[in-house]
Amino acid sequence: MRLVGVNVGKAGASVRTDEFDYDLPTGSIAQHPAEPRDSCRLLVLDRASGQIDHRIFSDLPEYLRPGDLLVVNETRVLPARLAGRKAGSGGSVEVLLLREAGENTWECLVKPGRRVRAGARLEFGEGELTGYVLDVDMATGSRLVLFKPQGESFRTALHRLGEVPLPPYISEPLDDPEEYQTIFATEERSAAAPTAGLHFTPELLDRVAEAGTQVAAIELDIGLDTFRPVSEEDPELHHIHTEHFRVPEATAEAIARSRERNGRIIAVGTTAVRALESAYDGEAEEVVACEGATSLYILPGYRFRAVDALVTNFHVPRSTLLMLVSAFAGRETVLGGYDDALELGYRFLSFGDAMLIL
Repeated sequence: MRLVGVNVGKAGASVRTDEFDYDLPTGSIAQHPAEPRDSCRLLVLDRASGQIDHRIFSDLPEYLRPGDLLVVNETRVLPARLAGRKAGSGGSVEVLLLREAGENTWECLVKPGRRVRAGARLEFGEGELTGYVLDVDMATGSRLVLFKPQGESFRTALHRLGEVPLPPYISEPLDDPEEYQTIFATEERSAAAPTAGLHFTPELLDRVAEAGTQVAAIELDIGLDTFRPVSEEDPELHHIHTEHFRVPEATAEAIARSRERNGRIIAVGTTAVRALESAYDGEAEEVVACEGATSLYILPGYRFRAVDALVTNFHVPRSTLLMLVSAFAGRETVLGGYDDALELGYRFLSFGDAMLIL
């Protein structure tokens, strides 16, 4: 497997941020996942014809063909939110782990961060976990924090003291933290869930297999930038965080076999799209096994080369995720589907309903 750094940055045509705005009523934002998970609604959008079908997510196998490949993100969400205090003053702080930068060292968001400068010492629990602020990134406001636990590993301390960081628009507590994990989740690496994968159940996967469709996995460590609306009027001025991704050899081989059978590569979630597009080798004209960092930021005008279809959720207005989906299916087509979904009472965002874009 080769190591890569994909720093494509912005990739698209000239657009304005307000072109991706829409009115999202608070009552349309889901606070809990559907039960069972595959009982949520599914809006099926045909890019070529513009036709929209309204189905249930458990109907997904009806749209799959022998030879198709579903690609999922198998990252697991860390209990990445730590409540603590600043040593000396005792002022309350909240630390959110974003990205592992070294042994027990993480890029973090700290609230309130204005007075947490390099050299500050943070304490968690009864003092059994201490964080030392090594550096401050003036461009993003993030802090580099070295954590030193007492008498246990950092991961053990994190599981005892941390909480799963829910998106800011989810105000109700979870009955079970596993509600915010997919059935594919393996290693804990992310600050947010790859939410398109939340709709799958083991029973649905059995029916996917019966349809002759296989499932392969990638990893992309999701940061909180996924929830951040674009504030700049020109979206190309927006800064997107770099995220670590990995496309294993087995997945690259499964994609090649699917292509040989004229199957479609169906990305489950925007994170799977970014990983696969980042792993596409233009010279070889194929997805290759690789691992590295990507800052790929997809805007309308981008030419997709690795992905043929997409399972995704309904996204926040003015977000990079909505821009990616609009690049895939056309802005007017996507926002027209959103209008239909709102009118019909679909549930939006992380715990909401899903779209299948063919």
